[in-house]
Amino acid sequence: MQILVLIILSILSLLIKWSYSNYYSSSSSSNQNSPPSPPKLAIIGHLHKLGLYPHRTLYSLAKRYGPLMLLHFGKLPVLVVSSAEGAREIMKTHDRVFASRPQSKLYDILLYGCKDMSTAPYGEYWRQIRSVSVLHLLSVKRVQSLGNLRWEETAILMEKIRHSSSLSLPVNLSELFSKFTNDIICRVSLGRKYSEEKELKELMREFTELLGTFVIGDFVPWLDWLTRMSGVYGRAYRVASQYDNFLEQVLDEHINRRKEIDSNDDDFVDVLLSLQGMIDRTAMKALLLDMFSGGTDTTSTVVEWAMTELLRHPTVMKKLQQETRNVVGDTKYITEENLAHMNYLKAVIKETMRLHPPIPLLIPRESMQDMKLEGYNIACGTRVIVNAWAIARDPAYWDQPEEFIPERFLNSSIDVKGNDFELIPFGAGRRGCPGIVFAMAVNELVLANLLHQFDWRLPSNEGNNYLDMSETVGITMHRKTPLVAIATPRK
Repeated sequence: MQILVLIILSILSLLIKWSYSNYYSSSSSSNQNSPPSPPKLAIIGHLHKLGLYPHRTLYSLAKRYGPLMLLHFGKLPVLVVSSAEGAREIMKTHDRVFASRPQSKLYDILLYGCKDMSTAPYGEYWRQIRSVSVLHLLSVKRVQSLGNLRWEETAILMEKIRHSSSLSLPVNLSELFSKFTNDIICRVSLGRKYSEEKELKELMREFTELLGTFVIGDFVPWLDWLTRMSGVYGRAYRVASQYDNFLEQVLDEHINRRKEIDSNDDDFVDVLLSLQGMIDRTAMKALLLDMFSGGTDTTSTVVEWAMTELLRHPTVMKKLQQETRNVVGDTKYITEENLAHMNYLKAVIKETMRLHPPIPLLIPRESMQDMKLEGYNIACGTRVIVNAWAIARDPAYWDQPEEFIPERFLNSSIDVKGNDFELIPFGAGRRGCPGIVFAMAVNELVLANLLHQFDWRLPSNEGNNYLDMSETVGITMHRKTPLVAIATPRK
C-alpha cells in the first residue's frame, strides 16, 4: 500500500510539472520568520520527500535544513524537530502548547473517534482517561503487584525455548516475543490469554499496519478519493468492526462473571466496569484497545531488537551472560529482585532503544496557539513531528552513534524516562508514554532470563555480519524478517 501511494504521488508530481512556477524555495517562508524549509511542489508540498522510511529521510533533510525544519504536507504546516534542544522546547518548556494530537480519518475509524489515550485531543476527557489508566494499570504500585504474572509468563516462554532446543529446532524469536508480550498484556488488561486465537492475531497485525498507513486525504482533502479507491478505508472499517465485536464480547463476559461471583477487580476490564458512570462503554473499549494493541507491539519490538544486536555482537552477549550468572550463580531463573544488581543489562536495553526506538517519529503533536520557538514563528494548528530516531543517532550527543556500545551508559545518568532529551523512546511531558515502568519490567525480566538460561547463535547459514537488519514500514519499527536463532541450554 505504501508503495502504491508513492507511485501515485510520483505520477501526480509529473502531471503538475507545468506548475513549477509555484516551486517554492526555502527562502519564501523566511519572510514570515518561519523555520528553514526545503523547496516544495504545488498541491502536495513536501509529501514526495518522505520516502518509505520517513525517520531516515527526515533526518537527511534535517542535516541540510536544520534541527527545526518546516515542511508542508499539502497545505498543512509540519514542524520537524531533530535535536534534543528542540525536543525539550516542545515537550517541556512549551509542553502545554504542544500537548494536543492531530486528527486523522483512519484514527477516527480505528480508535473510536480518537477516544483512546494515545490520540485523544488535549483536554478534560484526555486527562480523565489517562488518570484512570495510570492509577489502575500503569502506576509503580500496580506494576509491582503484577510481578507474579510476569514471572509465570516468562517461565512459560523459557520452557518453550527449552523444548525447541531439545528437538534441535531453531527458535522464531520474533513470533515468541510477540505472543509472550500479548499474553502478559491480555492477562493484565482483559483477564485471560487470547494469543491462541489465530483470527485475533491476524486482526492485531492488520490493525497495526493500518495505523501506520499514509493517508493523502488527511493533507490534500480533494485527493481523498485515492485512499478510498485503494480500499484502505474499507479495510479500516472492517478491522474496527471486528475489534469492536471482540471487545464487546470481553465486556459482556466480565459483566456476566461479576453477576455470578464476587469480583475483586482483578483486571483492567473489571476496574473500568466499576467506573461506569465516570466513563462510557465506548471510552472503555478505546482504552482496552490501547492496552491490548499498543502495549504488545512496542514491548515485543524492544526485546526483538535487543536479541538481534546481541547476536551481532557476541562479545556484548558474553558480557551480559557473565553478569547474569555472577548475580544468581547456578540458580535456574532470574527474578525481578535480582534485576536491581544488573547494570549492564539496563545498559544493553537503553542502547537498544537508542538505536531502535519502537516508534521512531513518536506520535505527532499539534500546536494549540501561535507562538515563537527559538525565534521562529509557529502557527496554531502546526503539526509537530519529533524524530526520536534522529536525535538518538546525532553525533552531537553520541560518540560513534551508529555503533552498538552499551558501555556508553555504564557511567552515564541518561535514562529513558523523559528527562534526558537525547534519548526519548517513550516521549516526554504530558503526552509521554505512561507505560514506561510496565514495559521496562517486562523487557528486563525476559532478556535477563534468555541470556542466563541459554547460549545463543545464528543458524549456520547466517553469519553475524549478514544478519538482515531491514525494518518494517509503519508506525512501529519491527524487523522486516523474523529473528530466528538456535538456543543451547546453559550447562
